[in-house]
Amino acid sequence: MNPLPLFLILFFCLVSAFAENYPTYNVNRPYTLRSLDYTPLLYHYHNITLGDAPQTFFYPQVNPYFRENFQGLLRGINPDWGLEISPVLAFDIRGGKNLGDTIQGYEGGLFVRGYKDSIDFWLDARIFSEGHSSKNPQSWDREFLENQGQEWKDLKGEVEYSSYARYRGHFMVRMGWATLDFARDVPHWGPGYYNNLTLNQGAVPYNQIALSTKIGPLSVISLYGDLDAGSHSMSKDVSRNLYGHRYELELGNLTLGISEITVVYDINPYWLFVPIVPLFAEKGNYSEDNNNGAMGFDFNYRFPVGLRLYSEFFLDDMESPTSLVRNDNIEAKWAWMAGVAYAGNFGEWKAGTLAEYARMEPYVLSHFEANTAQIAHLDYPIGLQAGPNSQTINWLLYAKHKEAFQFQIGQEWAWKGTDYGSEINDITPRDDHYKTSKRFLRDPEGNKVKMKYRLKPAISYQAKHFAISSEYSFFNGTEFCSRVMFLW
Repeated sequence: MNPLPLFLILFFCLVSAFAENYPTYNVNRPYTLRSLDYTPLLYHYHNITLGDAPQTFFYPQVNPYFRENFQGLLRGINPDWGLEISPVLAFDIRGGKNLGDTIQGYEGGLFVRGYKDSIDFWLDARIFSEGHSSKNPQSWDREFLENQGQEWKDLKGEVEYSSYARYRGHFMVRMGWATLDFARDVPHWGPGYYNNLTLNQGAVPYNQIALSTKIGPLSVISLYGDLDAGSHSMSKDVSRNLYGHRYELELGNLTLGISEITVVYDINPYWLFVPIVPLFAEKGNYSEDNNNGAMGFDFNYRFPVGLRLYSEFFLDDMESPTSLVRNDNIEAKWAWMAGVAYAGNFGEWKAGTLAEYARMEPYVLSHFEANTAQIAHLDYPIGLQAGPNSQTINWLLYAKHKEAFQFQIGQEWAWKGTDYGSEINDITPRDDHYKTSKRFLRDPEGNKVKMKYRLKPAISYQAKHFAISSEYSFFNGTEFCSRVMFLW
């Protein structure tokens, strides 16, 4: 008799810790470093919509119940500390016409979480190795990718693989009146799920420091982020830094928020981290050549019937309020999104739907010179992922059974301009703003770009120590991904 199956059964029975009890409420991970929970932020928003969680919209966020639910394998006799270290293994295969590649990915690493006195921490660190069918493989998650190849003269074909390492983590110091967080992650500010304009969960992770505090109904978050000036910029003599503040006021079922960000290039005024410093005013103390700022205003209203309405307006630049009304040249650079969400619990099921519309004008997020103060990291936006000169409509239906099975079907209608002003590194004109008219959703010949439609069904199953998932995209942008993950 093979003793291995019996050993595995006993092992899983004896291990009682829930593998994904985090010290933070986390954003989703649509690329690498996926976790057992397929869409953690979606179901946290589900609880918010139902009134089962506070209406706060800045993530990652401290999970106050982490220590109460902690059942680590390694735990001290003294309840002031706890530690758990879990190995992570996963395999996935993805491909499709949109990728132009078939990728078999293998990953392994450690998931560490714990606490000591006033400190909570977690670290998810993994090493990846991927096999690609393409001769010129690209980075799936948009970070650095090292390609290795060896051409064998006595064999047909070529052995190709890519390898890289990734991590996300938080080291939080609870000070009673505030929490100081040292992290590598992606901030998500605002009530939207897909289309947050200022800071969005779809961005590439970056190193950061955040200070958050709550004064009555007012939450104040101050953020510093270390951004990369571009994947093609190898110089270490320059830097791109992000400073951001978010002020969020909870008034019962109404939440009002203001997010302000400043990206500075080749300078680093640490004073901007202080929460009381108004970034929109401090911006005037620095040259336009090396700083770029924007503000977002959002509101969220929750109805008692499990319905939530929300919107965000993002202002990159304006010459005067009338320039926003005229909207005929790039003196007015802005974006806007609006959404509605419904959530309900039906016996053993959680189910809901949400729909969002987002519009971003040309030249938003860009700057005077490429790879300088663009509001971006590694050439990708840190806010709305569609980037400048875009329009999207997203609709999602979802359901979850007994905290295990998840079913989703998402739809996206997307328009993206292809003329100048549509990319992060398209240079904003210096002196002829009034003469540079905006052509929304146009190609270089002046024709209106076509809409692209995607239908994306997905299914996943999450147990205590393993998860499987499959997702597909149809019509414009055909892709597929199937994945299995183990975490002890």
